[in-house]
Amino acid sequence: MSGTAIYVRVSTVGQNVAGQRREIERWLEGNGITDADWFIDKMSGDNLARPEFERLQRAIFDGRVRSVVVWKLDRLSRSLKDGINVLSEWCERGVRVVSVTQAIDLSGAVGRMLAAVLLGIAEMEQETRRERQAAGIAAAKEQGIYRGRRKGTTKATPTRAQELRANGLTDREIATALGISRRTVQRYLNGIQ
Repeated sequence: MSGTAIYVRVSTVGQNVAGQRREIERWLEGNGITDADWFIDKMSGDNLARPEFERLQRAIFDGRVRSVVVWKLDRLSRSLKDGINVLSEWCERGVRVVSVTQAIDLSGAVGRMLAAVLLGIAEMEQETRRERQAAGIAAAKEQGIYRGRRKGTTKATPTRAQELRANGLTDREIATALGISRRTVQRYLNGIQ
């Protein structure tokens, strides 16, 4: 492992990491860093249970990572509490954390204070988005136009979930691969759609 870790996260499998990758590669080049290990998750940042994030955590706690570079701090977590806890743990271990687009280096006290503010804003944005979505659904229900997802539609192919299970993948790994929840994976594997 190189000592520099890059963490990239997009919320869904359908989203593209190219934009984040381009900005981070530009930053790496500008800072003369030619060797870095990439950790890429394609799932929500609502919690810390993400395969690549967990792999990054293990690398940090094993002492193999000295710096973590992210596109924005909200890529680490959408939760203020989780984000601050993670950053605190990393800083206590002497890990340098850099947010490329926000031009923040968390190696100092001012950087850590700014990180707390930015993580708080990310959490507020997430809550606001959910509130708007719930309000829109409620209004559509009142008008009789909201029906929810049609019965029998799926977010991924149930047969693909079964193929992945046959290849030995766990529920969590299947969920990550298909961009669906573990509960949905379990429904697919049990033949309930």
